[in-house]
Amino acid sequence: MEATLDAFMTSADQGDRAAADTLFDSLYSELHRMARRELAKQGPFQSLGVTTLLHEAYLSISGRDGAVFPDRARFMAYASRVMRGLIIDDVRRRQSQKRGGLFEVTSLGTDQAESVADAQELGHIGDALDELAKVDADLAQIVDLKFFCGFSFAEIAAMRGVSERTVQRDWEKGRLYLHQAIADPRRIA
Repeated sequence: MEATLDAFMTSADQGDRAAADTLFDSLYSELHRMARRELAKQGPFQSLGVTTLLHEAYLSISGRDGAVFPDRARFMAYASRVMRGLIIDDVRRRQSQKRGGLFEVTSLGTDQAESVADAQELGHIGDALDELAKVDADLAQIVDLKFFCGFSFAEIAAMRGVSERTVQRDWEKGRLYLHQAIADPRRIA
């Protein structure tokens, strides 16, 4: 199965539209699960739906120029970054509406208020991940695969062809970097 996916990725990277569509269809359920998990993190008041997020991500991925996906791990990490960006953009759009644009009236119980992501914090996380990708793309990919895609250390190790312990160490390095970057946002230019 993995070899078949790699063959479709290679064909898709060479511009084969049918291979790209077949690849997306074969990964649809996994991408749908990832989109559902991402939206669940944002709380019950997310304005994007799972299918909308997934289809917007598909449009963004299919319209990309120059991005190459030699394997499943890189494709999933890229899809995760695209979804994260779409969610952050949606949260920022809604926050700007609250500051003088269109009004959005919502009833929010006190027990659910803590689960709604703060747009500024979400923006800091996105910026920190982008900065980490510039510093060490492998660490950023592991964070995307673990945190955003929900893969286990064993699954990530198998995808990357390294030991599980190596993935765990890299996960800790990535988390430490992100924690420091979020704690001191001035570090991110």
